[in-house]
Amino acid sequence: MTAPESGEEPCLTALAHGGGCGCKLAPDVLRELLSEAPLASGETALLVDAATSDDAAVYRLTDDLALVATTDFFTPIVDDPYDFGRIAATNALSDVYAMGGRPIFALALVGMPIDKLGAPTIRKILAGGRAVCDAAGAPIAGGHSIDAAEPIYGLAALGLVNPKRILRNSGARADDALVLGKPLGIGILSAALKRGVLDADSYRLMIESTTRLNTPGVDLASVEGVHAATDVTGFGLLGHLLEICRASGLAAEIDSSSAPVFPAARALADTGVRTGASARNWRSVAEAVDAPAHWAEVERDLFCDPQTSGGLLVACAPESVETVLEIFARHGHGDAAIIGRLAQGAPQIAVR
Repeated sequence: MTAPESGEEPCLTALAHGGGCGCKLAPDVLRELLSEAPLASGETALLVDAATSDDAAVYRLTDDLALVATTDFFTPIVDDPYDFGRIAATNALSDVYAMGGRPIFALALVGMPIDKLGAPTIRKILAGGRAVCDAAGAPIAGGHSIDAAEPIYGLAALGLVNPKRILRNSGARADDALVLGKPLGIGILSAALKRGVLDADSYRLMIESTTRLNTPGVDLASVEGVHAATDVTGFGLLGHLLEICRASGLAAEIDSSSAPVFPAARALADTGVRTGASARNWRSVAEAVDAPAHWAEVERDLFCDPQTSGGLLVACAPESVETVLEIFARHGHGDAAIIGRLAQGAPQIAVR
């Protein structure tokens, strides 16, 4: 079938049933699907596998070097093809940074409806991804492509980390502070964009956030008081925090007024803008969340909002908080904030 001329092409977001990390399977659905999948627990060189729902697999190469491997891809969250490529690549590399690793190279994962999108548009998507990978020092060395019903782009990303400095989601300790690196609300902003009600300034902030690499992870891995980390993506803040709680065997308490939120996202949420994934995410965590009776549904949506290329969530000793915040600021993540703490108890989250 002949590809269309660029002027005849539909918007990228119109070709997808959802967008960005909002397309992820719900956490409870994913757990059910993987419940009978065998783990590679007999392989001693495999330091991190899927057992704790961590961000990437880690394989020991030597006493001082390990390989970090991960993959991530999704459908368009924006209509600009170059920005779509940048966001998808930034999001995929984030899992390497969340483990404390430094990306070394990547492979592109490409699925495009070639009967609907022309070569110039697809080249822009690839160029956006390549620009981010080049900036991260992780060139795209190849990949795989298929003709797909919806546009899909992402990466298989590889990195290196010292085995003694891996940031697992299972290493958190009681009394650790919780620090979030980026504001919440990306899912709401993307939903507003799709509805045509997102203003230019908010779009700019959305792009700046979703294309800002989570490079603090590399330096955080060298801080003795940093015990655990993950990145907040499709399951929302509550979903990914609950993964830390379950993996570490701890309870969490968060101050809902301390979490950084894009002001435009809060305002849009007040007008009813939300994603379908936020309700899905809430259903997956509701039984493990103790929230006040007066907690507004709008606030709940923000804490369950799927974050495409969201921030790092770090558990660190109280005496390391200042260092952690300084690292975030040095890497351009000035919105990082303390949002709560971890404590002894069953894996659950108390919202205050």
